[in-house]
Amino acid sequence: MGESTKSSNLMILGIVLAVLTFWLFAQSMINIIPAIQKELGVSLGTLNIATSLTSLFSGLFIVAAGGLSDRFGRKKLTYIGLSLSILGCLLIIISQSATLLVIGRVVQGISAACIMPSTIALIKSAFKGADRQRALSYWSFGSWGGGGITILVGGAIATYMGWRWIFVFSIIIALISMYLIKNIKESKADTKEYAKFDFVGFSIFIIMMLLINIIVTRGQDFGWTSPLTIILICGAILSIVIFFAVELKKKNQFIEFSLFKTKAYTGAVVSNFLQNGIAATVVVSTMYIQIARGFTPFQTGLLTIGNVIAVVVMIRVGERMLQKMGARKPMLIATSLAAIGMSMTAMTFLPDTAYIIVVFTGFLISGIGLGMYATPSIDIAVVNIADDKVGVASGIYKMASSLGYSFGIAIATSTFSVILTFSSIHLAATVGILVNLIFAIPALLVVARFIQPNEGSETFIAAETKTSVIKN
Repeated sequence: MGESTKSSNLMILGIVLAVLTFWLFAQSMINIIPAIQKELGVSLGTLNIATSLTSLFSGLFIVAAGGLSDRFGRKKLTYIGLSLSILGCLLIIISQSATLLVIGRVVQGISAACIMPSTIALIKSAFKGADRQRALSYWSFGSWGGGGITILVGGAIATYMGWRWIFVFSIIIALISMYLIKNIKESKADTKEYAKFDFVGFSIFIIMMLLINIIVTRGQDFGWTSPLTIILICGAILSIVIFFAVELKKKNQFIEFSLFKTKAYTGAVVSNFLQNGIAATVVVSTMYIQIARGFTPFQTGLLTIGNVIAVVVMIRVGERMLQKMGARKPMLIATSLAAIGMSMTAMTFLPDTAYIIVVFTGFLISGIGLGMYATPSIDIAVVNIADDKVGVASGIYKMASSLGYSFGIAIATSTFSVILTFSSIHLAATVGILVNLIFAIPALLVVARFIQPNEGSETFIAAETKTSVIKN
């Protein structure tokens, strides 16, 4: 192995470990809710909020972080993100009540907002063509692969060592990542003139997202027809109207809407939001398996082994499918498989043995879909974006991931909680899991509408390059 190749591989490993601090360790919360509730005595509603807060705050701050990485340096923002990850983990480790737990989860979300767009932009600047697609596949091992293995790893640690150890290991991984990326060349946009940050748009966006999240997660507790809920709904609608009214008139926008003039980018971002909504319904599956079927967190994690293997294997398969047939076909197949697999875990009427077999198979099929989707989606999102905008574009793309996952958790767990108040846990879990179809059907329509046939394939890129040369 040449020195250059070894150095590149270490860089990629460091980046993957940085991504794992969120997708593997921070997301382990989805499988340790019963354990935390038992030790801290925190209500299920509060824990549902704490679980979704990391993804929510990641989504809220990720576009701003992407823009900052373009301006001040992608490596610098990655280091800031890893430092915040360590701080968030420390707060969770020492928490004895809901307060520090919630604050720690918020800090973890801001950490992820710094890490994800910065690391994608570092890859975009360091690799080209097939090498870029390979590097993005490994990045996807950290995100989609980490998300797939989080239930197993988090469950094993929580069962045999205690749930706090999850965040101890996360700190260790963050420190190793810092060491491995120390020799990476800094990357930032070349432009000398930077637009002023849109604090007004950013503030309105935060208010808008928080109001929507509170409505989804606490609407049942407040009462759907209570004056407070009605005020929150009116506030959310008003903030949405104000956000678009203010932002569309500005030259320098918080969310750069000009990026969405590229149809493929729009398709990748929107479908990414919806695909993560599908994946997030797994939180109801894991809660149901532990509460109703009596499984430990580790036993629950064992059911996801097929999902983990499928995700890891299919990420590289998705890369090859992208190169051979473009992004559209694998993204359509992937979304369908993810929805089918997740829906299989809703068969709560089955007896224990049959249900375990069906759940294992469902997680496996879902993993095939999630892994196949990863590389085509992220490559299509960044390949046509100018280098000076790739941080912002990556931020928006990953904002879609985080918000999709956050709202997927919020909607699925809220549906579960609402039905549980008047019916059995089995029916509550079934409906909560089938919420994934609310995300799956629009995702298929978006990919079919916005991604061109063969776009992203080797032949498509070659033809596009040839056309560009002729025009020039």
